Amino acid sequence: MVKLFDNINEEVYRAYVFWSAVLVGKMLLMSILTGMQRFRKKAFVNPEDIATNPKLKLKFDDPDVERVRRAHLNDLENILPYFVIAFFYILTGPDAWIAVNIFRAVAVARIAHTLVYAVVVIPQPARAIAWMIPYAASLFMTVKTVLYFL
Repeated sequence: MVKLFDNINEEVYRAYVFWSAVLVGKMLLMSILTGMQRFRKKAFVNPEDIATNPKLKLKFDDPDVERVRRAHLNDLENILPYFVIAFFYILTGPDAWIAVNIFRAVAVARIAHTLVYAVVVIPQPARAIAWMIPYAASLFMTVKTVLYFL
């Protein structure tokens, strides 16, 4: 039986922690970006948010606010599973160069995804490419992890 934590390379673990922290920070900024869009577009969805200004109306369907919300939801759907599989992957004792560069690529691509989806909208395939890189990396790490523990 392999002792799991004996396989952890410090360089790989440090890269995982660093780039995961970058992604957590990016996800936290998505809430601020959503709030900024709501204020800019005066698109509030809660009665208490407009109670002090009778000129404001509730607005649930602003396209710019919804675009940021969809980008944030996409983060939740993709980054959270990435955190789990990347941690499992480091337990397999992967090649440090490969692992570190996967973690970098995922973080940079997820930041690019947010930029081309919710900040400066760029036509496809920019968003698809920025989504596919982390998805393929997560799939790669999943397969490597499953095969390692078979």
